Amino acid sequence: MQPPAGLPHTRTRPVHWLLTALALAAVLVGAVLLGPGDATAGDGPAAPFAVAPDPAAARYPLACGPVGTEVGDTAVADLDGDERPETVAVIHCRAGAGTPPDGVYVLTAGAGTGSPPRVAATLVDPARRMNVSRLRVSEGTVSATLLGYSARSVPRCCPDLRRPVEWRWRDGKFEPVTRPVTGRA
Repeated sequence: MQPPAGLPHTRTRPVHWLLTALALAAVLVGAVLLGPGDATAGDGPAAPFAVAPDPAAARYPLACGPVGTEVGDTAVADLDGDERPETVAVIHCRAGAGTPPDGVYVLTAGAGTGSPPRVAATLVDPARRMNVSRLRVSEGTVSATLLGYSARSVPRCCPDLRRPVEWRWRDGKFEPVTRPVTGRA
């Protein structure tokens, strides 16, 4: 015995598709006509939305040779109160193996349209041979945990010191607020 060819109410006909298309068009027209109007002065910030600097497009003061740089962690916030976002980026030289030291840089928009972001501040210089974890930005303060080494004999894979640090924007520059070494990493 063969199953029935289909119940009459389950077969679609061209009229069904036409009605569906008309209903969808009516919803779209209604959304356009009844949607929110143009923004007024009281609806939000007066300045157009600024895009945060792209850390992959910036040039860093690192001598990495042909291997280039690699972006680790990033955070975006308006750190200096100018209503334009800055990007804080953890950067290091690419490495096939090992743990290269990190640098922490604050990026701002480039000088003109299409120009790459520029490094406005260096918070951690890679020459200090530190690694960075737990990067955060909150209320104009950049915080991170620096992982370091008690001696040159400590392998680069295994930092043995940990220090929480903060930088706050004051008087046109970032001021470090270091805390004591909290112990072994």
